[in-house]
Amino acid sequence: MAEKALFEGLVVDERDRPVPTRIVGGAAFYVIDDDGFSRHVDSEHIDRQVLAHMAEQIRGNEDLVSQGAMKMLGQEDIFTKAAIEATLRNLDEQFEALLGKGIPEEGRAWLGLSGFRVVVNLHGDVLQVEQPQTPEEPPEE
Repeated sequence: MAEKALFEGLVVDERDRPVPTRIVGGAAFYVIDDDGFSRHVDSEHIDRQVLAHMAEQIRGNEDLVSQGAMKMLGQEDIFTKAAIEATLRNLDEQFEALLGKGIPEEGRAWLGLSGFRVVVNLHGDVLQVEQPQTPEEPPEE
């Protein structure tokens, strides 16, 4: 069981109510309100569903992802490209490491501000992952 909920502050229920997190016995849980009954769902149950969704979005689009990452970093060289592509080839390992470390609070805040959120049902099944859309490049004149 995970000690941190990856998407703390970014998960809502079907009624669009925030789903808080709680640590019980050293393990992280999302707490879903079921008409006054607090359902504690193991954070890994939700987090792994979200990570699987993200991996699905990335796979097959590695070139686009690496190009976008290089632009964001401001480093469009062959070494940066190789490092990013190596990371993308090992997504499962990267996600396992992320589950262990968690996402820093600043990272979660940025995700929330960009429009990222996860909608779950009472059982912690992910119904929808809302991700920010990448704005199109302005046309060159």
